[in-house]
Amino acid sequence: MALRKQHVIDPEICIRCNTCEETCPIGAVTHDDNNYVVDPEKCNFCMDCIHPCPTGAIDNWRMVERYYTLEEQFSWLELPPETVPAADPAVTGEAGDAEAERLIAEAHAATGGRPVAPRGAPSPVVGLHDRTAPAVARVVGNYRVTAADSDSDVRHIVLDFGATPFPVVEGQSLGVIPPGTGPDGRPRPIRLYSISSPRDGEKPGSPRLVALTVKRVVARRPDGSLHRGLCSNWLCDLERGAEVPVVGPFGTTFLLTDDPAADIVMICTGTGSAPFRAFTERRRRTMRHAPGRLYLFFGARTPEELPYFGPLQKVPRDLLHRELVYSRRPDRPREYVQDRMRLRGGLLAGLLRRPATHVYVCGVRGMEAGVEAAFAEIARSHGLGPWEALRARMVAEGRYHVETW
Repeated sequence: MALRKQHVIDPEICIRCNTCEETCPIGAVTHDDNNYVVDPEKCNFCMDCIHPCPTGAIDNWRMVERYYTLEEQFSWLELPPETVPAADPAVTGEAGDAEAERLIAEAHAATGGRPVAPRGAPSPVVGLHDRTAPAVARVVGNYRVTAADSDSDVRHIVLDFGATPFPVVEGQSLGVIPPGTGPDGRPRPIRLYSISSPRDGEKPGSPRLVALTVKRVVARRPDGSLHRGLCSNWLCDLERGAEVPVVGPFGTTFLLTDDPAADIVMICTGTGSAPFRAFTERRRRTMRHAPGRLYLFFGARTPEELPYFGPLQKVPRDLLHRELVYSRRPDRPREYVQDRMRLRGGLLAGLLRRPATHVYVCGVRGMEAGVEAAFAEIARSHGLGPWEALRARMVAEGRYHVETW
């Protein structure tokens, strides 16, 4: 019997965030109370669901003689063992898959390609703890990192995992289980937060201490009432000694390369700075005089609302080139990170020409459109050719990463 490729989801590291089902353009992803699964009769391997998945659970494939049914997938507690070599998602194993290959190629051309971990990045641990057996961390620090008179309350929260193993590397995330249940009586969904401390811990040599950057979410609804983010407000209000159930870690591609010659371009807004704090601390501690340099384009409404504004001023300038951008300063024109990117087009064009340059974009969803437009203009005006081709090459080489929410 001919082998066929099947797209499957790993139930052990899936956090049931519904991103894949929302992203799938043809309704091939569905779920029950137990698992998220892929319908093999609908899936056309378009790859649209791969990049948005925060844990990599969606990026799994099997070569099978017969498809696993939806009922079988719903019953899984873990992926079944492979009976034949796993399929590369860009290669099909049955006749008649030329159309699938074409769709995959088009999806790669449109999105820049499948995310790839940087060369020289460490091999991360993923999914060590899940909802059924979470790690329990204790709050040992909760500090405001925006000005006290600012409307933006961003906290630096330090968790102590004690004797519980929770190894992380720069660029990974963890999941927090909020307290209580939802209106339907079911446990509340896990919330993901980027880790803002390096692999050796918030304090050097203390990997059990892991830090998060959390913004208190308070928004006004159209009817005038206030919406308060359940998990963010709970975390921001925690006092020392409070316990937090944690799952993860997650993330296999948005990672910092350990290549000392690599130049690192970091573009972010707000709490999108979290992984870049980890990147900066890692370089400062272990590669202080590396030939590669860090370049930060960091956007906020005002200096008072920019997280870590004070500590940023203390980072040596020969280690970190800073471009701090504000969109709501009194009596000044609005400026966003993409505007500053254009202003520094010559600098960025020179970096893009270097094969050792890595670009990371992190922040609220939608910011990537402005960043992409700025890069396209820079590439065009500095003779780098079409940005889409350059970006696709960088993605394939593990040198271009976007993480937005």
